[in-house]
Amino acid sequence: MPLRFLYITAFIITALLVAGFSATAQTYTIRGAVYDSSRNYPLEAVSVLSSSGKGTVTNADGVYKIEVTEKDSIWFSYLNKPTKKFAVLKIANPLGFDISLQVNVPTLKEVKIRPRNYKQDSVQNRVDYAKIFNYQKPKIKPTMNGMGVGFDLDEIINMFRFKRNRSMASFQRRLLLEEEDKFIAHRFNKALVRRLTLLESPELDSFMLLYRPSHTFTKMAGDYEFLYYIKTAFFRFKKGFRPMPAIKEEDEE
Repeated sequence: MPLRFLYITAFIITALLVAGFSATAQTYTIRGAVYDSSRNYPLEAVSVLSSSGKGTVTNADGVYKIEVTEKDSIWFSYLNKPTKKFAVLKIANPLGFDISLQVNVPTLKEVKIRPRNYKQDSVQNRVDYAKIFNYQKPKIKPTMNGMGVGFDLDEIINMFRFKRNRSMASFQRRLLLEEEDKFIAHRFNKALVRRLTLLESPELDSFMLLYRPSHTFTKMAGDYEFLYYIKTAFFRFKKGFRPMPAIKEEDEE
């Protein structure tokens, strides 16, 4: 009986130690920048991945930040070319882990034309066409006045202005579709796609038309998911596959 008790006690202590160790597994923040082989040009849209499944991408300055555990390894992928894996515990400077990739400098010498600020244009468009964007189908709504409950005479008149209502509703739909189209063009732009795929016209033009994502996907996808879509779409494009239905179905309806 005492021996059995000792076994049970040892098992419980071991289980508690393992659970405690797992619960206190340390989390690390790895931060740094990714450059080309000359270390002069930062690389945008480089995938940074971890063995635990987390991922992120570098920004326009080549900078990245990723949360990992001490058991993780991280690696980098650009133009579908992954680097070796780096064990987190062997990274000497986790807050300044810069790396250079074997990328030819000529691929980076593209003329960057800064488009007009999309957000500013969108806000201005909403201001210019505020009456149209705010249009609602006329309804009879009770109002309070000095004599009690009444009805808005203008709304009653507008209810019978059928041609004007159809025109306003049609114009509103057109403006909303135009706004959605500009948003897609803002995220799914040629400069970004060219950087990720190295495609040039006319192949680039065909890719942009065939694999243009839906507004819903473009709006909901994070940066990592959106760049992953472009890379996956490029693979399908080179293999001659059609776009994935879930990404395109909204535009095809």
